[in-house]
Amino acid sequence: MTESSIPETSATKRPPLPDRLSIDARSPHHVRAVFEHDIGIRFNGKDRNDVEEYCISEGWVRVPAGKTLDRKGQPLLIKLKGKVEAFYR
Repeated sequence: MTESSIPETSATKRPPLPDRLSIDARSPHHVRAVFEHDIGIRFNGKDRNDVEEYCISEGWVRVPAGKTLDRKGQPLLIKLKGKVEAFYR
């Protein structure tokens, strides 16, 4: 096999990125097959590594609000609005 054919075969196995995705397994917007690959989120032109959930069509991301936790021990999330792009790395 040549090196140029390796990325093409791995790219064909990747599922399409959904419009809305959450990393929380309890969420109805969690898609396990997508998380088998490395995903990147670009928010307002900058790459973000702390995104918990995003929605491309509505233009928002949810990120942790510092180290604050809710009463169930989950990070407290805030919604930021702007241009959202999701991509495979």
